[in-house]
Parts: sequence; C-alpha cells; structure tokens
Amino acid sequence: MASIDLEKIPGIDSLSVESRRVFVRVDFNVPLTPDQAVADDTRIRAALPTIKALRESGARLVLCSHLGRPKDAPDPKLSMEPVGKRLAEILDTEVMLTDDCIGDGARKVARDLRDGQIALLENVRFHKEEKKNEEAFAKQLAELAEVYVNDAFGTAHRAHASTVGVAMLLRDKAAGMLMKRELVALGRLLGEVDRPFVAILGGAKVSDKIGVIESLIGKVDALLIGGAMANTFLAAQGHDMGASLVEEDRLPLARELLRKAAERKVDVILPTDVVVAASLDSTEAETMDGPAAGPGKMALDIGPKSRERFVERVRRAQTVFWNGPMGVFEKPPFDEGTLAVCRGVAEASAFSVVGGGDSVAAVKKTGLAEKFSHVSTGGGASLELMEGRELPGVKALMEQV
Repeated sequence: MASIDLEKIPGIDSLSVESRRVFVRVDFNVPLTPDQAVADDTRIRAALPTIKALRESGARLVLCSHLGRPKDAPDPKLSMEPVGKRLAEILDTEVMLTDDCIGDGARKVARDLRDGQIALLENVRFHKEEKKNEEAFAKQLAELAEVYVNDAFGTAHRAHASTVGVAMLLRDKAAGMLMKRELVALGRLLGEVDRPFVAILGGAKVSDKIGVIESLIGKVDALLIGGAMANTFLAAQGHDMGASLVEEDRLPLARELLRKAAERKVDVILPTDVVVAASLDSTEAETMDGPAAGPGKMALDIGPKSRERFVERVRRAQTVFWNGPMGVFEKPPFDEGTLAVCRGVAEASAFSVVGGGDSVAAVKKTGLAEKFSHVSTGGGASLELMEGRELPGVKALMEQV
C-alpha cells in the first residue's frame, strides 16, 4: 500500500476566497423518495463544514454534483432541485438552482452571485462529456469560477470533468474539509498501524475486490471474509455451496489468494456455519452446522458460530477496516451477520474505519456511527485507496497549472 503525503494536498485554509467564485465539487448523490424529496441527507450534511467555512470567508459558491445515473441526457426525476431545496432548509438560506450546469443560464447565475451566496448547478451527469472528461466541457465548467475545491471523496476515484478536468484548469485549488478528513483517516491505515490489524470484507464478488484483497494480504494480521464472496472461497476449498452465488471462474484465484495469505502468515477467517434458504425471497432461514450450503440451498448470511468468531477476532484488534456486508443485509433475517459484525466493531477499542454503502447502512441501522473512528462516504474510492492506487481527483489537486 502506498501512503498519502497529506502535506502536498492543499486545504481550504490555503485559499484566498473573499469575493471570489469558488467551484465546489460536492457529493450530493443522495437517495430520493417516490415524491422527489431527499430520503437521506447524510451526504449533504457531510459537506456543510466546507460550505460554511467558505461562506464565512466571503466566498461565492458554485456547487456541482451528480445525482443517480442519468443516461447522458436530462432526466427530470434526477434533477438537483430537491437537493437544493433540502440544502436551503438546512442552511436557512437561498440556494439558486441553475437550469443547466453549463451555458448562458449557469454563467449568469454564477456571475451575479454576491459574497456568501450559493448556486447549485443542475446534475452534471446530464452531459456525457462529464464522464469522458472532455476538455471543452471542463472549460465551460471552469468558466463559472476562479477557485476550485473538491470535497467529493466518493467520486475522487473517477477521472471526470468535474473532478479532474476543472481542477487542471484553475490554479487556485484545494481539498475540502470532508476530503481531508477522509484522507487523514484512510491514510492512517496505509502507514504504520497499531496491531493486530483486522480487515473485514464482504459483498457479492471476489472479482470486485481482487486488488484490495491482494494489498491487504501484505498488510493485515487477519482477513475476515463474509457475504457472497465467501462462497467462492468456500467452494475453492471443496465445500458444496449448492445454489449459492459462486464465481466459478474465480476458484483458481481464490485458491491462490489463500496460498499467498498462508505464506505471509495472515489468518483468513471464513464462515464455519452459514444461514441458508431456498431463494432470496424466502422469509424462513435455516442454519447449517458447517460451511456447506447443501444441494439446492443458497448461503445468504454467516451463521451464529461464525458471527461469534468474527466478533471475537475484531475485539482483539487495534486497527479495523470494514467494507461490505456479511450477507443479504437488506432482507431480514439475513441481516444478522452484518449487524453482529457492526456491533462488534463498534464495541472494540480499535481505530476503526468503515466504508461501502451496505456497511454504512448497517452502522446507521444500529445507531452506532459515533462508536466508529471514521465512517467513509466513499466505498469505491476507499477501496482503491486501500489498494494503493492513486485517486485522480486527489492527484489533480496537487498538479500545478
């Protein structure tokens, strides 16, 4: 794993922003209700420290975000309007929504801003040029401001126009307070850590996390694997996983990863019992007294003995990184493994970092967020950082224009 040189990443306190237009890339990709209201404003609130600090310094804010996955064209159901409305409620101030993120309308709104005022650009992914990081599109975004701040850690692993292109065009730039906080917390895992260092990985596929598994094998003392990805490792050991999700083409890779871990004396802890059902729609679960699911059955969660074993190992840890659920978390009764691990990490005295949508959802569900050292806003970005990969959105902040 490569460590992060935080000294090379400027913070907003290094910027002169009074009476200047500041382009702030935020991550307001929030869930919406069926009637187009913000269902969970956690990501909006996460950006408030940066927004408030810049306003207090007299900045004129041009906020930019994506929302959902529009098909490279405007989609009224994915407009930033409800997000702007919620932000305005939280700050008790006007938030002006532009008709588009580029063009005459956006330029006029940005140009007319006064000190402390806020404009929110329409969904930047309404344009296919955003994900392609097209230079002409980035230039149109950059024309809206004189200063650039990236506070969207959740998109820092994407080389898009709003995360990289604009940053490469504006000389004065910095990481927002949320971005800095993420890099500081995850940076602690990349350097020398207090041991034992335990990593917990879950989720669906081994193939999604090959890089991070290989990286963690060189770093941790123990690797706890749950979720559907555990099925592939168990199948690689010869267990009958029945109708469970197993990546058959990844069985040789799973065996190789287990071999590498053994070579490095890293304990790989897999489920010793599993909770099974006939299908994902089942409401009744059966616990198998062993790791095999059996014919026609699907392993959908780790069993009670596995939960105890995982939690016992976590409680002895001094550093914990957790990404991914232990089972089909969104469907009770297959959420018990994830919730047990969540409580175990929360009760540990370790420095603990959790990332990934389902893991963070479990933390919220248990009401234990304050018991974790850091709850990351970026699952994909945190994984790439843990792999030792450079995040394009962070690298762009260090490049000279």
